[in-house]
Amino acid sequence: MNAPIVEDVDVVVVGGGPGGSTVATLLAKSGHRVVQLEKETFPRYQIGESLLPSTIHGVCRLLGVDQKIKDAGFMHKRGGSFRWGKNPVPWNFLFAISPEFAGEGSYAYQVERMKFDNILLENSAECGVDVRQNCRVNGTEQDEAGRVVGVRYLDVDRGEHHVRAKYVVDASGNTTRLSKYAGGERIYSDFFQNVAVFGYFEGGKRLPAPDSGNILCAAFDEGWMWYIPLSDTLTSVGAVISKEKAEHVLNAQEETLNHYIDRCTIVKDMLGDATRVTEGTYGEIRIRKDYSYANTRFWGNGIVLVGDAACFIDPVFSTGVHLATYSGVLAARSINSVLSGAMAEERAFDEFEGRYRREYAVFYEFLSAFYDMEQSEDSYFWKARKVTNFDRTDLAAFVSLVAGGYSGEDVLTDPEKIVEKFSASTKALTEATEKTGGMDTDSGQRMGHMFSAPVVRDVMEEMNAFQARGASGDGAIEPPLLDGGLVPSDDGLAWAEPATVDA
Repeated sequence: MNAPIVEDVDVVVVGGGPGGSTVATLLAKSGHRVVQLEKETFPRYQIGESLLPSTIHGVCRLLGVDQKIKDAGFMHKRGGSFRWGKNPVPWNFLFAISPEFAGEGSYAYQVERMKFDNILLENSAECGVDVRQNCRVNGTEQDEAGRVVGVRYLDVDRGEHHVRAKYVVDASGNTTRLSKYAGGERIYSDFFQNVAVFGYFEGGKRLPAPDSGNILCAAFDEGWMWYIPLSDTLTSVGAVISKEKAEHVLNAQEETLNHYIDRCTIVKDMLGDATRVTEGTYGEIRIRKDYSYANTRFWGNGIVLVGDAACFIDPVFSTGVHLATYSGVLAARSINSVLSGAMAEERAFDEFEGRYRREYAVFYEFLSAFYDMEQSEDSYFWKARKVTNFDRTDLAAFVSLVAGGYSGEDVLTDPEKIVEKFSASTKALTEATEKTGGMDTDSGQRMGHMFSAPVVRDVMEEMNAFQARGASGDGAIEPPLLDGGLVPSDDGLAWAEPATVDA
């Protein structure tokens, strides 16, 4: 057998999805040597087609793929449509109602993930990342202290490679085998123990224009269904039901999906003239089980977890790609800060974990209450405004919450000024390189618990601070989100102590 190929880089990113491509791109843009390993060949299938404005107009702008995403022709999503709670008539919300995403940012996309993810991975390579597909990671390299200092993988020809690195980023998804090396364990939600069964249909109806691109979420007596228009004719349809009610799913996927479509009147009507896709990428009925969880540690021992490798929450508000890309930004900031010598590891990565965990937690808390089907939509809106303490309408507070912009991160809501600063720092880096050559189950308890939870209250107070900061004009500095925490650097790609950030 040939000896393994051994090489040294700054960072290895395992996984070619949105989280992996985000962190890899931002690290490469900062001048680091990055290898990104993907076990499959892109484009490949992935669930999670409905995106949030914070991803499209924030992270994608920072990555430099916003125009490519626009040119891809994805279905515009102006908001969401819900048949939820007591009201039998569907109700809508529009992203334009949110001050964070009004105007040109008042939409997102429904995307075919195999196309969207491929755009991000190709961009990763274009930005200097050494992207390697058909490469399956089969182990880690560890030093005498147990710190992960690289990975081992097999290439498409079964050749063995050892890549040593200062950090390993695990962006390999919910089936990860690497997350254990961070020193924690995966804890599944006691409340969101659900199963999703889903497929794809041609010829389904559309909601009336201009909301024809909206995601439709429709609750029924045993769960809820999603109805996502991916094109003028193709629709993703799935049922989310409790684990106890889905024991028979594994052996009868199609029968189960059809059964729940029949139980959900509005979706059944939308699919009245539709036919299920039975061939090609979208021809399979798929299942996802136990998909709400969080690891007890998001980083440690030289490894950093992003996206589904770290946590995932029930998909009713389409937060999967949002959490993946946002965590990629946070991870890149921490790695950049440590590799530059500007900050100690624990200081930088505690900020990463603190921000990432609170982003997950606030969605978890709100969703726990949203699953109380006995409320009217006005109640959901009112409760959102109550926890935000916004001086705005109930509906506007609700939209701000679910559009992905409440964290107050300029990188998610106002990326333009960050991109300008980033472009300047990139130019300086290029010039330098040329010179050198180189939860409770009772609905009432859940509702009360949600609005008394400190994480929800604190995050919403930060939204108020963000709004006040925006009103004060350019040049204002983002305050720390965490007590005693850090702030983003001017270019958004590292951390800085609050007192050291230039106004």
